[in-house]
Amino acid sequence: MKSISVKQTIKVLGILLILSIFIVISVSIYLNQKNIKDATIVNIAGKQRMLTQRITKNIYYLYNTRSHDFKEIDQAIDEFNYGLDTLKNGNSLLNISEAPTQEINNQISKVLVLWKTFEKNTNDFKTALLNNDIANLNYLLSYMYKSNNELLEEVDEIVTLYTMHIEEKTNFIKKFQYVSFAFLFVFALYSLIQLKQIESHAREFFEKYKKISSSEISNLEPMEISSEQEFVEIADGMNCFIDKVNSVITYSQSALEQSEVAANQLEALTKEFGNIIQDLENKPEIMKNIDMSEDIAIESSENLLKTTKQLNELKKQLDSLLKNCKN
Repeated sequence: MKSISVKQTIKVLGILLILSIFIVISVSIYLNQKNIKDATIVNIAGKQRMLTQRITKNIYYLYNTRSHDFKEIDQAIDEFNYGLDTLKNGNSLLNISEAPTQEINNQISKVLVLWKTFEKNTNDFKTALLNNDIANLNYLLSYMYKSNNELLEEVDEIVTLYTMHIEEKTNFIKKFQYVSFAFLFVFALYSLIQLKQIESHAREFFEKYKKISSSEISNLEPMEISSEQEFVEIADGMNCFIDKVNSVITYSQSALEQSEVAANQLEALTKEFGNIIQDLENKPEIMKNIDMSEDIAIESSENLLKTTKQLNELKKQLDSLLKNCKN
């Protein structure tokens, strides 16, 4: 399986963190704005109750005083119609949407039916008052007394439904915030673990570098990393370098040991030949062959000295490499 690079890991963690924070903040702001709008809607629904009471109260006042000043009643009727239409169909000016649930919409429709009859009878009351139609006034007044309570109860139901709807959204906001906090906490913990792992690998590289820079460069152990791609690639390169250094050092030490053994053997052989020469110095033919063997031995010795010199040069180069690593 292909490992993930450090760059990709940090980039993914950063993007997810920023995206998570942005989503949480955006959703929280949106839901809070919806709560503000819902509070406005509840105020409108609550005002509807007040308007029905105001109309009924003004009707009794006009009946008792026989006044023809319908300004307050007309204003209350217009406000009630405006508020009821806002609750049902929404209001772009106030940035209010239509009824959020089917239950609320059905309740508004029910109030609308009662209100149309109530509004018609209110207008009939004004006409009867202008015409001083006592019988019709008494009938309409009795109707207002009964229907006002029914209309008020249905309007109260709208307020109750909206209040319950707002409470549900408030609970949802709380749950969303709790879940978001838990997610951000887990994500932050995961990010911390990933960063600690990257830090651990970086520290391992630093310790390996210090060991290479020290005088004890032999027998370095390879690095074992299988996570981030960059660390894997660098570890492979460093392990290859370590293997080569260990191999060269082992080979050079073995060659030096072998050259020393050969030199000792050659010295012993030279001494042995010296003794033989002393015994055979009066035999010319044998001396001639010995001279030839001695020439061969001398030539081999010179070759061996050259090999030893080359190995010493290799050792000097390795010492120079070690010195450069330390610097």
